[in-house]
Amino acid sequence: MIRVLLVDDQPLIRTGLRALLDAEEDVTVVGEAGDGAEAVAVAAEAQPDLVLMDVQMPVLDGIEATRQIVADPRLEDVRVVVLTNYGLDEYVFNALRAGASGFLVKDTEPAELVQALRVVADGDALLSPGVTRKLISEFVARPADVVATDTVGELTNREREVVALVGRGLSNDEIAQELVVSPTTAKTHVSRAMSKTGVRDRAQLVVFAYETGLVQPRDRDV
Repeated sequence: MIRVLLVDDQPLIRTGLRALLDAEEDVTVVGEAGDGAEAVAVAAEAQPDLVLMDVQMPVLDGIEATRQIVADPRLEDVRVVVLTNYGLDEYVFNALRAGASGFLVKDTEPAELVQALRVVADGDALLSPGVTRKLISEFVARPADVVATDTVGELTNREREVVALVGRGLSNDEIAQELVVSPTTAKTHVSRAMSKTGVRDRAQLVVFAYETGLVQPRDRDV
């Protein structure tokens, strides 16, 4: 059963989402919140698997709420999916940097939304290779400051290659073709890189690739 916390300052949207999700046999809504501060408190109490987070809210916005939830060691297994009206906007980039596992636009078809939540609950990032390429195209136009980190030094040369390819938006199969290895080997390299860098998922590995300079704008594959 996928336990979901709904966060939106509009009660009508929360009601619609609850009706949609409660109709699914493998999904249950364990709480609601109308602002980011309430979301942080309810998440700590309800311990959901997934938080469906609006970004523009009073008291505390969804970006800071995401940052606090991700930083809470009690909620290390909780995944945050950002809800946005406009697709790839500045809120999405900031939310991904804050630790969100992906994003959905509010006009997503109901069946697609439910399936997307299942993808994230299974531990995958809600970023298909195609969406990742579009994200990168926008991300590099709004670059964060390159961070100094010793984590890059812990990666092997092959793992650095793999992180750079993930940052360019390649899937595991495409990475396997690029490096002339099996898809299983490519997946293993990605998993090890995620473990060493301490990122939660593929979305965060893309952010890491850019913020550490492993990928430069000229390297993007769009």
